[in-house]
Amino acid sequence: MKLKDKVAVVTGGTSGMGKAIAKRFCSEGASVVISGRSRDRGNEVVGELTALGHRAEFVEGDVGTIEANRLILDTAKDAFGGVDILVPCAGALCLGTMTDTSPDEWKRAMDTNLNSVYFLLHLGIPELQVRGKGSIVAIGSIAAYRAFPGHAAYCASKGALVSLIRQIAIDYSPNVRANVLCPGPVDTPMLRDSAEAFPNPSKAISNVADRTPMKRLGTPEDIAKAALFLACDDSSWIDGTAINIDGGVMVG
Repeated sequence: MKLKDKVAVVTGGTSGMGKAIAKRFCSEGASVVISGRSRDRGNEVVGELTALGHRAEFVEGDVGTIEANRLILDTAKDAFGGVDILVPCAGALCLGTMTDTSPDEWKRAMDTNLNSVYFLLHLGIPELQVRGKGSIVAIGSIAAYRAFPGHAAYCASKGALVSLIRQIAIDYSPNVRANVLCPGPVDTPMLRDSAEAFPNPSKAISNVADRTPMKRLGTPEDIAKAALFLACDDSSWIDGTAINIDGGVMVG
């Protein structure tokens, strides 16, 4: 098992990519703490994992606050003795051009997509150092490199995230590695919510899939496999890197 006896924190772990990552990590021997806003979804995921014999805990809260991130890390220490892997995965889309985006929506995007990562890593990196080494796998987006109509706050937050992870890598190597996955269009609740802005949501999603060189959407499991690679020792010489995982979108 690639993560035997490791402890991982996965924010945004109640659905989509975060849920898939938590399940994959558990299948490789990790104990996990997931967080999210929905108590029902969080308890459901933990129930699924514990029914399979895995060790998992859920923390309800808004990761855009430092208090929620402190509770997440305290839960990892209390339940499992510490933390080895941090996966900030919570995300908010917040569609709109710069002039259409209200200050409140801009703040929500930055709090969820960027400030939450700062809070988790600000508090969590010392915990990784206590263990002697650790891995950070942030979940970003190809929106860090490519503009999309009406995605001002989202693109800005994801671009900043890539720079932040590079900075963490140079400041905390060699014992703490930090990398970021940049997914393209992945079949998640967030993608399907964004499609509701179109007259024919199903057609809009189909069009997105057809525009990828691989002619399909990514799956949460695609992202989970890559996150596992970056979290475990298979990637022990990869640090400060942003990896596009997008079905070829960025080369098309």
